[in-house]
Amino acid sequence: MVDQQRPQVQEINISQEMKTSFMDYAMSVIVSRALPDVRDGLKPVHRRILYAMHDLGMHSDKAYKKSARIVGEVIGKYHPHGDSAVYDSMVRMAQDFNFRYMLVDGHGNFGSVDGDAAAAMRYTEARMSKISMEILRDINKDTIDYDDNYDGTEREPVVLPARFPNLLVNGASGIAVGMATNIPPHHLGEVIDAVLAVSKDGDITIDELISDYIHGPDFPTAGQILGRSGIRKAYETGKGSLTVRAKVDIEEQANGKSRLLVSELPFQVNKAKLIEKIAELVRDKKIEGITDLRDESDREGLRVVIELRRDVNPNVVLNNLYKQTALQTSFGINMLALENGQPKVMNLKQCLEHYLDHQKVVIRRRTEYELRKAEARAHILEGLRIALDHIDEIITLIRESQTTDIAKEGLMTNYELSDKQAQAILDMRLQRLTGLEREKIEDEYQELVNLIAELKAILADNEKVLEIIREELTEIKERFNDTRRTEIVTGGTDFIEDEDLIPEETIVVTVTHQGYVKRLPASTYRSQRRGGRGVQGMGTNEDDFVEHLLSTSTHNTLLFFTNKGKVYRAKGYEVPEFSRTAKGIPIINLLEVEKGEWVNAVIAVEDFVDDWYLFFTTKHGISKRTTLSQFANIRRGGLIALGLREDDELISVRLTDGSKHIMIGTKGGYVIRFPEEDVRTMGRTAAGVKGISLREGDEVVSMEMIEDGLQVLNVTTKGFGKRTPANEYRITGRGGKGIRSCNLTDKNGEVVTVKSVTGDEDIMIITESGVLIRMPVESISQTGRNTQGVRLIRLQDDEEVATVAQIENKEDDEEEDTEVHANETSEATDTITDQQESTEEE
Repeated sequence: MVDQQRPQVQEINISQEMKTSFMDYAMSVIVSRALPDVRDGLKPVHRRILYAMHDLGMHSDKAYKKSARIVGEVIGKYHPHGDSAVYDSMVRMAQDFNFRYMLVDGHGNFGSVDGDAAAAMRYTEARMSKISMEILRDINKDTIDYDDNYDGTEREPVVLPARFPNLLVNGASGIAVGMATNIPPHHLGEVIDAVLAVSKDGDITIDELISDYIHGPDFPTAGQILGRSGIRKAYETGKGSLTVRAKVDIEEQANGKSRLLVSELPFQVNKAKLIEKIAELVRDKKIEGITDLRDESDREGLRVVIELRRDVNPNVVLNNLYKQTALQTSFGINMLALENGQPKVMNLKQCLEHYLDHQKVVIRRRTEYELRKAEARAHILEGLRIALDHIDEIITLIRESQTTDIAKEGLMTNYELSDKQAQAILDMRLQRLTGLEREKIEDEYQELVNLIAELKAILADNEKVLEIIREELTEIKERFNDTRRTEIVTGGTDFIEDEDLIPEETIVVTVTHQGYVKRLPASTYRSQRRGGRGVQGMGTNEDDFVEHLLSTSTHNTLLFFTNKGKVYRAKGYEVPEFSRTAKGIPIINLLEVEKGEWVNAVIAVEDFVDDWYLFFTTKHGISKRTTLSQFANIRRGGLIALGLREDDELISVRLTDGSKHIMIGTKGGYVIRFPEEDVRTMGRTAAGVKGISLREGDEVVSMEMIEDGLQVLNVTTKGFGKRTPANEYRITGRGGKGIRSCNLTDKNGEVVTVKSVTGDEDIMIITESGVLIRMPVESISQTGRNTQGVRLIRLQDDEEVATVAQIENKEDDEEEDTEVHANETSEATDTITDQQESTEEE
């Protein structure tokens, strides 16, 4: 017999009890609070809010109701937690900067991107949004399961029908115990297209889904995603990291100053805190050059203005802001969701497949529900048809029956009717006996027969189920689809791409005179030309033009040589891709070039081999030849390509096979031509040897590779120029003083450039005042070596030619160049007149 006086104590292992209790708590948090279901993409609190609003009739076409009423309904029936937790969740569902497609239509103050809290729930109102109606559509047609609420007094849905893939469309974030989920939002149209693709081809690969359908996340605050490698990794493994940037435009003002205009922010960045951080950096002098900082955001959109000093480079300031503020952030992706109540990290295709499987269940259950309804109604109509066929006898039977039960029993016995059919006949009104009503009953019955056959066919054929899913998803896409907000930017050395994931394709890289760089697929250029002329076309500023243009591969290495004797490298795919008419980005955003440093040469390299060379020449006439292989490893901050002496500059770099002739030209009008073998191979840091002996006050202006059959073009500071056959320049040894290439006088000035040309190119002449003149080389007269040339451009008093660039010939077949070519025609006419005058003088 148990002693009732002694307490009933059970001895247990405390460590085991702690472990068991903690695991129970952890699983409760994981399943019941923190993680979304893969099928509808909702966490329990969101699901309960939407179901409560649906149950209260707060549909998108009804009036707004107080938020407090909704929160009370959720807490009282389904969610036994604090009211602030429920209200905060509902507020997030109504914020256009948190949800890509808002599930709650809020009325009142629901917070801001500055971190302002929403007004108290007694002040705000809400109702379901139009798109959230699609999450609950057909919920009353037995499409989903229900479970008891926390106290067993109500029933709540286990999952919602979710007529669009909400998990990917709106994303999810939550911290459970020992695990967390962070799924970014996506573009509705792209996700639906991906679901349709999976429904048509179950073997479709993730790579095909990425390239053809879902290109990447689409954040409600827009912004830019840098690179695709993080997207690809996340979609393939379920985990990855993205670099997200604000959209910032650099605006040049009339007074010569620049300012930065921020119009889009990275996802979940607090604008007010961002501005506060920038102000703090300026105050602590960690970022210099900012003179004013203003928030000009309004109901039209976000706008933060950062005013800069006149003497600062806006790109340098912007790069510092990216590095030190939330203008650039990382977004860690962890695609963790509940599958059959178990947490699981899923890749992109698995998310789409689970959603598609859920829709199959929803459509089947809805079809079965509609079939049951149709068969039940058809059963009643069959009884009514029998009654109408024997109406006189049935009326007599009913009139002679003492009670309703006797009449029902008689109907069931005499006409083999079911209980429901007999009751329907007894309930039938006399007006149904008219001819028109009889016809309606017959028509309704035939429609139901056809509907039943159709519903049974759907249940018997999985492809019909899939076709219904496709039709309904397409309808939702047509109703709610919008334009993509987040731009995916490829290229740039401030983030690393996985080269194996970059498709190898032929590209064209351009660098402008003012230092803007970009790349395009080579096919973009070819599509703009007639007759396959090659690669041309770029939008630039009025005072800018393409100076370096080369065709290469995305996987090749580009070497950028600067006047300071340094070399920088970038992969072809790291150069940002832009449209044909865009000017590109400043090269300082791609390479860590210093102030006063500019690119003099760009060379594309496939393999760094020993049997190819780089030939260098400096302003002081020093030349050097180095094997290409010595430039295989270049640091991010660049590498010294040759040791420059004091006041010297690198003029030109050429890639050679070791057997070329080198031509060096000076501003004093002298040229030397010698085989490159005369310069022995040296190490990378060597200073080089004398390529040409300069006369006092002279300096090198250019270095080219030359061969017989080409022509030598001279252009002088006073705007004169001429072409001379290359065979008039004899081959000598290196280190000589050279031979006269141009007869210089006070009239034509000093030589600006000496170039090797074929006659098919154009040249761009730039004056010190910034005037640009473009002309074909073939329009310049051929004269002897020791002549002064002909006038190419008329200059104002004291004005001189600053530089000359050799560029590809350009046909005037593009509409955007009509005015340019009109100007060139005028200049060409002036040039011909000047040539005639010069010929007469000679």
